[in-house]
Amino acid sequence: MTDFIPPAKPLIGDEERAAVDRVLRSGMLAQGPEVKAFEEEFSAHFGLGRECVAVNSGTSGQHLGLLASGVKAGDEVIVPSFTFAATANSVALTGATPVFADIEEGSFCLDPASVEAAITERTVGIMPVHLYGHPANMPALLAVAKKHGLMIFEDAAQAHGASLDGTPVGAFGTFGMFSLYPTKNMTSGEGGMVSCGSPEVARMVRLYRNQGMEKQYHNEVVGLNNRMTDIHAAIGREQLKKVDAWTRTRQENAAFLSEGITGVTTPPVAEGAVHVYHQYTVRVPEDRDGFAAALKEQYQIGSGMFYPVPNHELAPFADNAHAELPQTQKAAKECLSLPVHPSVDRAGLERIVEAVNALAKAGA
Repeated sequence: MTDFIPPAKPLIGDEERAAVDRVLRSGMLAQGPEVKAFEEEFSAHFGLGRECVAVNSGTSGQHLGLLASGVKAGDEVIVPSFTFAATANSVALTGATPVFADIEEGSFCLDPASVEAAITERTVGIMPVHLYGHPANMPALLAVAKKHGLMIFEDAAQAHGASLDGTPVGAFGTFGMFSLYPTKNMTSGEGGMVSCGSPEVARMVRLYRNQGMEKQYHNEVVGLNNRMTDIHAAIGREQLKKVDAWTRTRQENAAFLSEGITGVTTPPVAEGAVHVYHQYTVRVPEDRDGFAAALKEQYQIGSGMFYPVPNHELAPFADNAHAELPQTQKAAKECLSLPVHPSVDRAGLERIVEAVNALAKAGA
């Protein structure tokens, strides 16, 4: 029987298990020395050149980053609709309104022209998502932001190690957020990391994650409990040692698929961009869902549909349902992500190429 190739697979080794055991033996479990070390090592590893603050999830990081940047009720933040709901949720949780813009056809990231058309007198920021591990068009988005006096908030949940023209994602905006969920390119079990563009933003994120306290029992703001545990940080520190090799494997696997696949549109890479392939996303122009079902049933190959329902069509954001986002609608119907994670071996890659080409030829 042919082994099933899953669409994603967390990679946890003996090193992570030993690190967790080390923390358990220490008796220091919550936001101790492991968290501090992880924050410093994360910033240095990805060349961010700025202070990082660890939190308990990517969504928490996005939420706290917005609060730390002063986003509040009555404000608007422009976001893509073609993304996971956490992007828009984080804006709504501050009391502000997410305003949806369209994406570029190639990168699946925010279209600067659509962003500019969505700006109003209430707009305070733009939130590009470096979707699937491909950096957004930051030069153009930064130009729009500068022209209109807006902040940039980066959603780099899927883009650990991605860069554009030599600048790592997470180093462009007022803050950048990286998710450390189990299926991301690296994990801490669960968690997030906020890359902060100024000492004041970093200080405020630290306050908000810890009940509004910098000094115990001297609460300065109404805060939350969004702390990372030392257990999770210890896992993340071990994953940092491995993520570069995993990224190279993802890129090599993606190159193999792009060279061999015909009949569907493979993901392009913009000039100057380093794509880290959290997802390898193709476009299936006809019957994407049937194509995915046939991959699984006939070839034992898993795939993912990210994201079949655009955010502006979700119930919490129904007021935005009138938005005209043609590239978003097209991507939601066509996109299918194929496995390129480091667990896929050469035989698996060859099977994926064979299956995709056969199904495309048959019009499955």
